Amino acid sequence: MDDNKIKIEAKNINFYYGQMQILKNLSVNFYENQVTAFIGPSGCGKSTFIRLLNKMNELAPNSSVSGEIYLDGENILDKKTNAVKIRRKVGMVFQKPNPFSKTIFQNISYGLQLCKTPKKLIPEIVEESLKHAALWNEVKDRLHKSALELSGGQQQRLCIARCLAIKPEVILFDEPCASLDPISTSKIEELVLKLKKYYTIAIVTHNMQQAARVSDQTAFMYLGELIEFSPTKEMFVVPKEKKTQEYLSGRFG
Repeated sequence: MDDNKIKIEAKNINFYYGQMQILKNLSVNFYENQVTAFIGPSGCGKSTFIRLLNKMNELAPNSSVSGEIYLDGENILDKKTNAVKIRRKVGMVFQKPNPFSKTIFQNISYGLQLCKTPKKLIPEIVEESLKHAALWNEVKDRLHKSALELSGGQQQRLCIARCLAIKPEVILFDEPCASLDPISTSKIEELVLKLKKYYTIAIVTHNMQQAARVSDQTAFMYLGELIEFSPTKEMFVVPKEKKTQEYLSGRFG
């Protein structure tokens, strides 16, 4: 891995909701222009961890975190770090598509307006974002229709386009295919593989086959701990840890 540049470095992360410890001494690196998948049983802390990467868990009441997460050398967890600045760099796509109840065009342009993008540039960026999200050809004739008229898979790609419009450097996918049919899932997976040329990507998935198809690195988590982190091909062929072997073979989880 020495040839690959580290984009995000998480060190000794502990996270609590009240007295309950959700993450335990977790350390992991994310490499530039690679996809890192997080697998493990429900409730093991996968989504909690990736939400720390764009300061979303700071919104949770009665939560606390220790450790360090460096994005390009800057500690995200430092209280002085600007959350808006980090979220511009680190975009997120959620489990369920969450388009705004606005037009397709307004969904993409909303963030651009907040970022004070010059008006004359917005149509071009909207088109470019929809093309990168493999959606332009399906919606170019109805940009001013409601985004809620799109299918579930199209809505999810719209949410990806909305994320891409503000030009992040990292994209977090939190089970992006959980509510989608197999054809839509396949389109999202193809998209993830294309996007890694331009972005550093983390994806939480319950689907081990999906992790094997789209990721370069895989992290296996169990009860808030990182059990194993290795190149995906290695983990799925020769897992080092007994717990990983048991999970991948379906003996628990």
